[in-house]
Amino acid sequence: MPEGAIRFGTDGWRGRIADTYTFNSVRRCAQGFAAYLLRNHGEAPIVVGYDRRFGSEHFAAAAAEVLAANGFRVHLTEGATPTPAIALAVRDHGAVGAVNITASHNPATDNGFKVRDHSGAAIDPEGLKAIEAAIPDDLSGVRRIAWAEAESEGRITTFDAAPPYLAQLESLVTLGPIREAGLTVVVDSMWGNGAGFLARLIGGGRTQVLEVHAERNPIFPDMSRPEPIPPNVDAGLAFARQNAGDVVVITDGDADRVGLGDERGAFVDQLRVYALLAYYLLEVRGERGPIVKTLSTTSMLNKLGDRYGVPVFETGVGFKYVAPKMLEVGALMGGEESGGFAFRGHVPERDGILAGLYLLDLMVRTGKKPSDLLQAVFALVGEHFYDRIDTPLPADRRPATEAHLRAQRPETIGGLRVTGINTTDGTKYSLEDGGWLLVRFSGTEPLVRVYCETTEKARVDPILQQGLALLGLGR
Repeated sequence: MPEGAIRFGTDGWRGRIADTYTFNSVRRCAQGFAAYLLRNHGEAPIVVGYDRRFGSEHFAAAAAEVLAANGFRVHLTEGATPTPAIALAVRDHGAVGAVNITASHNPATDNGFKVRDHSGAAIDPEGLKAIEAAIPDDLSGVRRIAWAEAESEGRITTFDAAPPYLAQLESLVTLGPIREAGLTVVVDSMWGNGAGFLARLIGGGRTQVLEVHAERNPIFPDMSRPEPIPPNVDAGLAFARQNAGDVVVITDGDADRVGLGDERGAFVDQLRVYALLAYYLLEVRGERGPIVKTLSTTSMLNKLGDRYGVPVFETGVGFKYVAPKMLEVGALMGGEESGGFAFRGHVPERDGILAGLYLLDLMVRTGKKPSDLLQAVFALVGEHFYDRIDTPLPADRRPATEAHLRAQRPETIGGLRVTGINTTDGTKYSLEDGGWLLVRFSGTEPLVRVYCETTEKARVDPILQQGLALLGLGR
């Protein structure tokens, strides 16, 4: 009997553990990826990694057995490993790609199957479609070798991805001044793969690193999911206030996204973080190069691009769009609204740990606190305000909701004139103040997201509420 269909979304496939996400479905995914790679690259090494979610190491072993049976030499991480470290391992091992067993920021009930190409980057949409099409309907189309046999024959080997990754980060950031700055750095790894890495990199000097949510706990206490946005970050921010933290660096479940808390324990949204990172690279380090952003992130980047004479390219949402564009244009950095940022000279993959190091280096080089750094950016581009609303939307309601949205042609939103509509990925309404409203259906979850950015705080909620009304979901 055919089993359930597997559909790849923005960044691979995710499902509910023991419902759609089973050992058999993971094996089918691995077979589809193997068929895709064999057709396009031939037999070669491949990397398999995983996160700290329930059963991830066992799901990774199941994927490794299938890949080994298809002729690949599997390099399996010996522990839960940050996604950017897996991307670096692809390059170091000369691999044709990677499988990463992770659901990133999803709730504890879920797990996932991410795929990466030979550069360690997200695979483009056409490649994802080809992988999906190659997934067999059931286990009769899956090749598999027993773990013990594969290991004894050298088809599966385990390795520690941390040392080369740590060395790579040390080559990108001068760590000594951060270690001796005397800061109190609170690190919230959200029970995920980033635990311990910043302490290893900047600990041992006058700077104190305090970790919270650093153990493995796959039910994710204190948060609904390991996503670095409120209210999931609230407990970590409270810990920082109680311990007089100078800054809070937050990484999501697989450590490819970053969140930030300032010296008062207040959350700094990821659009402002992207502006800070661009300011750091362009102004403080004096680097130049294109910037790639998704259409759901800040227009402050366009203003900074104009000021520093660098082009800014806009893509659809997801690193399956950002990474290829970064490689195409030789970008200085690329990023998205969710807090995933990638940087030139590293791997074409989001890295929350490196982004955190860059933010710390920005503080040390300028001698400024996070709130003062934001004011420095606002002095260049003006103050910007952002928020988003995620609304559950069952799959059977999506077609009617999409049709309702397509029928709308608003002339104003939140009292601002609509100056343009972009339907590249969702529906984005550009507004006369330089802000925007984006309505987008999630590619990984049964949700519709409504986002906005504007130059006056009082306009944020009216714009978001009108976005919901455009969907027929308003109050």
